[in-house]
Amino acid sequence: MKLRVLGCSGGIGNNLHTTSFLIDHDLLIDAGTGVNGLSLAELRNIDHVFITHSHMDHICNLPLLLDSVAEVRTRPVIVYATESILEILKQHIFNWKIWPDFSQIPSLAQPVMRYQSIELGEVIDLQGRKITALPAVHTVPAVGYHIDSGQASLVFTGDTYVNDSLWTVVNQFSNLRYLIIETAFADDEIELAILSLHLCPKLLAGELAKFTGHADIFITHLKPYKSELIMSEIEAALSRFLPKKLLHDQVFTF
Repeated sequence: MKLRVLGCSGGIGNNLHTTSFLIDHDLLIDAGTGVNGLSLAELRNIDHVFITHSHMDHICNLPLLLDSVAEVRTRPVIVYATESILEILKQHIFNWKIWPDFSQIPSLAQPVMRYQSIELGEVIDLQGRKITALPAVHTVPAVGYHIDSGQASLVFTGDTYVNDSLWTVVNQFSNLRYLIIETAFADDEIELAILSLHLCPKLLAGELAKFTGHADIFITHLKPYKSELIMSEIEAALSRFLPKKLLHDQVFTF
């Protein structure tokens, strides 16, 4: 299994793109501005999109993706999320006011998009690739994902805050190779991190203290103007781990 980072920034500008990961050729985790870099042929190949939550930086290119491939798809793109996340997409995005409802066009019998509700802990098996929704704590309903090839696995926390439930689950994964975790703010903005339910280096240190496993750790969702400061604060705050900054176009094979 191969995961390519299409976008991993907490903002845009200077060729930065927001969250989206391409797995193999046919599966997306989130659909932020990183999807812009895909060709039409690559967009056409996407059959599955797993959404962590409804914030714009994670879903902004989903409507445009569907519109771009509508004429050439022979089967629907399946959008996976918990029922509460899907309900937000239905009410506030695909509502004929912000964007057409592609679950109804060109017809109910043959739509461009199909919603697939998932539950926390439910395993979706796509030709041996197992994707499981993990608990996240955010200002809107949210999840992370565990992605397992059978030989090794990766955890993406999505946007999250202090979250004991996550580590209870993650510490059980014996084949975990990579952990991608967000840290959006520097420590001088800890009050904003708490208000918006994101992590800062001080909070990240507390979270990783709960991690009893072993994995290569990568930091995502850094705010553009403070990314270097955040990474330097992370380095100073942690002794057991040496997290690295997640990079655009980085590839993980597992």
